[in-house]
Amino acid sequence: MNILIAEDNLLSQKLLQASLEKAGHRVLAACNGAQALQMKSHWPSRLIISDWEMPELNGLELCRHIRAELDGNYTYFILLTARDGRDNKLEALSAGVDDFVTKPFDQAELAAKLHNVEKMLAVESRELTIFALAKLAESRDPETGAHLERVRSYTRLLASELVVLGKYAGIVDAEYVRMIYQTSPLHDIGKVAIPDCVLLKPGRLSDREFNIMKSHTTLGAQTLRAALDSHPGALFLDMASEIALTHHERFDGSGYPSGLKGTNIPLSGRIMAIADVYDALTSRRVYKAAFDEVVAGSLIREGAGSHFDPELVEVFSQVEDRFAKVREMYSEREKEYSSVLY
Repeated sequence: MNILIAEDNLLSQKLLQASLEKAGHRVLAACNGAQALQMKSHWPSRLIISDWEMPELNGLELCRHIRAELDGNYTYFILLTARDGRDNKLEALSAGVDDFVTKPFDQAELAAKLHNVEKMLAVESRELTIFALAKLAESRDPETGAHLERVRSYTRLLASELVVLGKYAGIVDAEYVRMIYQTSPLHDIGKVAIPDCVLLKPGRLSDREFNIMKSHTTLGAQTLRAALDSHPGALFLDMASEIALTHHERFDGSGYPSGLKGTNIPLSGRIMAIADVYDALTSRRVYKAAFDEVVAGSLIREGAGSHFDPELVEVFSQVEDRFAKVREMYSEREKEYSSVLY
């Protein structure tokens, strides 16, 4: 595993690097957060072990920069610190830190934490296969483009901001953020069972056709729930089925398939609703042009209390500029891809 160290104390840095390399890891060491950020841009690493107190960029500032990145891979962040106490830990967790190692570090403790990181990354690798299956299902609709990549980034932005704001403490943490990022691409997996004559119809759907289209929520949830029943250890399927079933519910109870209202809609479904609608608004379809980000944001705010959870709309407003950056990033990638093809 590639591990990036950020530690300004040269002796601590060398001891940590030697311990990690002895365990078979590939290690690159930086003397401060700014240098570590520069190294990561050209040396891909899935784990950063950083001291808290450093010049230029301290450990928390480095972590915030990492969390603001919009690439597809999650970087696990371990904070190396002599600080103790609940307030310090809450501050670090709010910045996106995943775990802590007390200074001076204990090799056995560090080895146990690295073992957990490797297990987490192995699970993520399996879930990349699930993402590939979701992309395969999505490929039936040639208009969707990078829809899955965008919406999972949007859900991560919303969930991460909930952590920063301290909302839903005990529910939304770093693990929840990872989970919703990994499972949200499965929200429309049930569309694989929708006939082409309905799914790909260019015009307005009849009432009968719309009822068929709406069934993708229950079909997707049933499929994912059946997989979970067969493999009870795959807990990510629980959130995936929850999202598939409830992402078209509306806060005022007018959504489908169950007409759930308010907080009876699972949090993951309420987050997904904003991400999915924002992407639909800012995407071109045969029946409509794409709205720009300003108009899309206004429409999301207009839907507070009717379509969307008002509290989550407030959170959306805090990260709206970052939604626009995600949209811009994937638009540029699609242009580059098209230029290669044509």
